[in-house]
Amino acid sequence: MKVLLIASVAVLAFIGVGQPAFAQDANARAEATYQDIAKTYGFVPGFAKAYPKHAISGAWQMSKALEMSPDNKLDPKVKSLINLAVAAQIPCRYCIWVETEMAKKAGASEDEISEAVAQAAYVRHWSTVLNGMQIDFDQFKKELGGQ
Repeated sequence: MKVLLIASVAVLAFIGVGQPAFAQDANARAEATYQDIAKTYGFVPGFAKAYPKHAISGAWQMSKALEMSPDNKLDPKVKSLINLAVAAQIPCRYCIWVETEMAKKAGASEDEISEAVAQAAYVRHWSTVLNGMQIDFDQFKKELGGQ
């Protein structure tokens, strides 16, 4: 018990000592991230500034990797149509607006945009039915050719 108490005090002391350095590192990482965002977009959007400083670097790296990496397999139009379909289901008016704009800029037609949203509604419809009626999953897979 005494060892546990000593270990707990040591951990708390370490956490207390480590906080200012971590905060400084987080601020430095945030500033470097804001510079990278500004380099990429020409400005730093307000939502990026509102994001927690200690986490903005990770969020930006994820966004860049998914949207801008040359290693991506999906083209920008497909990504925006997927993103729009998901945004319509959440729903997120911010995401709907930006992904519609991005899809158009990537060459999506109005017909493709409306079909993407309708596809999301189609999946949501059947998901509601299947889950709400508690359809047996194993039977469902068997009926549709699964193992």
